[in-house]
Amino acid sequence: MERNKIRERLTLKPFGLEYIDQFNELLRYVFQVTNSDIQQSGYEDGEIVKSKRPILKNAEVIGWFNEDQLISQLCIYPCQVNIHGKIFSMGGVTGVGTYPEYANLGLMNDLIKSGLQIMKDKGQWISYLYPYSIPYYRRKGWEIMSDHLTFTIKDSQIPKNVGVKGFAERLPVTDKDVIAVYDKFARNNHGALIRGKQEWEEYWRWENEDERTAAVYYDKDDVPQGYILYWIEEDIFHIKDIIYLNQEARVGLWNFVYAHYSMVDEVQGNIYKNDPLHFLLDDGQIKETIEPYYMARIVDVTEFLNNFPFKESDIFKPFHFVVSDSIAEWNNGVFGLVKNDEGKLCSTNETVGKAVYLDIQTLTTMLMSYRSPSYLNKIERIKAESDTLEILEQIIPDNQPYFSDYF
Repeated sequence: MERNKIRERLTLKPFGLEYIDQFNELLRYVFQVTNSDIQQSGYEDGEIVKSKRPILKNAEVIGWFNEDQLISQLCIYPCQVNIHGKIFSMGGVTGVGTYPEYANLGLMNDLIKSGLQIMKDKGQWISYLYPYSIPYYRRKGWEIMSDHLTFTIKDSQIPKNVGVKGFAERLPVTDKDVIAVYDKFARNNHGALIRGKQEWEEYWRWENEDERTAAVYYDKDDVPQGYILYWIEEDIFHIKDIIYLNQEARVGLWNFVYAHYSMVDEVQGNIYKNDPLHFLLDDGQIKETIEPYYMARIVDVTEFLNNFPFKESDIFKPFHFVVSDSIAEWNNGVFGLVKNDEGKLCSTNETVGKAVYLDIQTLTTMLMSYRSPSYLNKIERIKAESDTLEILEQIIPDNQPYFSDYF
């Protein structure tokens, strides 16, 4: 049968729990998740399907069907994230996959278009995803917004014990103080996911949390100020994540790591912010790697600009973005930036001031402060005059994005 005739037989529609088995089967096939992978994560085969039920119940899931057979799918988790100190509704795109015999029919392109419309209708002005292919998702309007750093420290390079007024205590990773510290951290760190019960379950989805331990640092008033999630295996101290609300907590947590000096040969860990560790160490000659982690996409330019927490600037003059978006047609065109009667920057469809030419993915990574306007102009991702670039540098907060989750 001709491929265009195959397309005519297919139907795109939303679906729910009635297709959970097919949803899971498609994911396992596309991402080659084996029974061994599931068991190593602490699940039995049937449990992982059961654990997805509340997610599918709360999410928007759409797919292509050949009669009653699910053959391509996309899932949107309703999330909240911190964008420069302001909480935004975010559409977390996941569960993306198509059986290979249905590839190159444009099915995923249409699913993404439908997904963006769903997010727009729900007030999710921004979307995150973990890319299986950065070039593919760039073509769909997403751009890199965060990094994942890994490091290896020899036992002799672990920071030596420094006196602090508080103490660290070993606790289960599900302890209420771990939850409380992360929530405070996320509400004060740009890019971070606000985690509820479902988000914490996803955080541990592919790891066995029963084999992980939390070390929580308490200050002199017994207030939790940071934590390390870790495990020790084959003489290596593994750090899944390290969170601290102040520098005292950072020092106190590294004191805890140093207490294991005689037990381990090295420390291996993760950092989910472009904030390399070596500068903080006496012996900074350590091994560090960096790779792009999550991608983001502005879903609705007008609404995102109207809600974005721009900084005040004495040099501000109205200007306009000229945005191109190959997928979401409502983002194509002119978006002026002016001050309203209250002095707040907001969007207008008028061509005010000078122009800034860029595509949707470049606008996203710039407003997420992953890359600066001047850098993006230097590499010719932005076309704008120098005085307008200076305004952009002043009004966009320069907070580094942090994101340590996976969905």
